[in-house]
Amino acid sequence: MANKKPDLWFSFVRSHRALIREIERRLAEAQLPAYAWYDALWGVESGKDGTRRMHELADTLVIERYNLTRLVDRLEQEGLVIRARSPDDGRAAYVTITEEGRVLRKRMWKIYEAAVNELFLSQFDADDQRGFSEALDRAALAARKA
Repeated sequence: MANKKPDLWFSFVRSHRALIREIERRLAEAQLPAYAWYDALWGVESGKDGTRRMHELADTLVIERYNLTRLVDRLEQEGLVIRARSPDDGRAAYVTITEEGRVLRKRMWKIYEAAVNELFLSQFDADDQRGFSEALDRAALAARKA
């Protein structure tokens, strides 16, 4: 019986979905918002002075702008971010994380980080982690250049 070649792409997609699903479950169990909120808060907080232009945030999160607008609407309603127009260019919108947003993101990170360490990183030794990370970065670069 011949061995089938591993399907790396399918394994990657399946693993990613399973990991995100489990992170979502753990966040819900801790009565915290969905993973998408963490992702958006991190995306804003990691910008200069905790601020990003909306289009930069969409690029950072790899999310369609119309979906991002709805997500930022919710975050703003909850007092986690503030949205403002640029005084120089009225078309440009900026999002800034609030202190409440920083506190929530840090609470969510404790759950998220523990899940990533337990379920994902623990499956690889240091050399495997480095090689896998480099390969994923190359794949992302190839996709951006295409």
